[in-house]
Amino acid sequence: MDHAAAGPPEARSLPGCYRHPDRETGIRCTRCERSICTDCMVNASVGFHCPDCASGRTGGGPAPAASRPRTLAGGTIAADPRLLTKVLIGVNLALFLVQLSVGDRFTQQFEMLGRAYITFPGPVEGVAEGQWYRLLTAMFLHGSSMHILFNMLSLWWLGGPLEGALGRARYLALYFCSGLAGSALTYLIAEPNQPSLGASGAIFGLFGATAALVRRLNADMRPVVILLAINLVFTFTWADIAWEAHVGGLVAGAAIGFAMLHAPRERRTLVQYGTCALVLVVVVGLTLLRTAQLT
Repeated sequence: MDHAAAGPPEARSLPGCYRHPDRETGIRCTRCERSICTDCMVNASVGFHCPDCASGRTGGGPAPAASRPRTLAGGTIAADPRLLTKVLIGVNLALFLVQLSVGDRFTQQFEMLGRAYITFPGPVEGVAEGQWYRLLTAMFLHGSSMHILFNMLSLWWLGGPLEGALGRARYLALYFCSGLAGSALTYLIAEPNQPSLGASGAIFGLFGATAALVRRLNADMRPVVILLAINLVFTFTWADIAWEAHVGGLVAGAAIGFAMLHAPRERRTLVQYGTCALVLVVVVGLTLLRTAQLT
């Protein structure tokens, strides 16, 4: 009886549509976060928009610059919400063609390597020898056609929606911070003479941020969880996979994605980029720690 009696007040607790106050709704515009009913919501690449945001009208209230339509994370709306994803795919493909053309000499110069002889006799090389650029360049190299095909398909599938939801600057910050976190964890844990390469750290960062996006939209989490679980099974069961890069990228991407999409509006930029800065501090700290161990 008590449970049944509590039902009606909960049912009436939903806010009303900003254009039709008598219509209760749990849907919000992903740009301005005003409540909208099913008659007012406009389908968008990410979630739904209210009629004002969809048409670009700002109306009264804040100054036009302040009320300009923004992405879900507060970024600038771009004409092509997949542009950076296309550029990243293009860069990866171009460098893979260079790998095929030049051969191992090119790959060995830029792949992730802690500290080892590439050729003997020859100099000791790796991140521990001051080649910190390997933490970054390894993110754009691949070991085979299947390797790059799988990663680029994942980048296209995950990157487009995230770029549209975050905006270009935040999307790039997520991608590079996740990739660097994967490289740093690989450097810390893997054997120093074990080379690794691939965009997988950044891709797993996109997985983590996608989970945060689905949560933000109150959508069904099961497809993302199932797909992530399958990828993690492959990560820990297939040979020659740098699981450290996957785990490092996933953790960093989930943290950054949550900060990007759930930060309070009044401190949004500070929280978003502050989280990215914190991840980079951790990356530098892990790199310095491992370098001290190896030298």
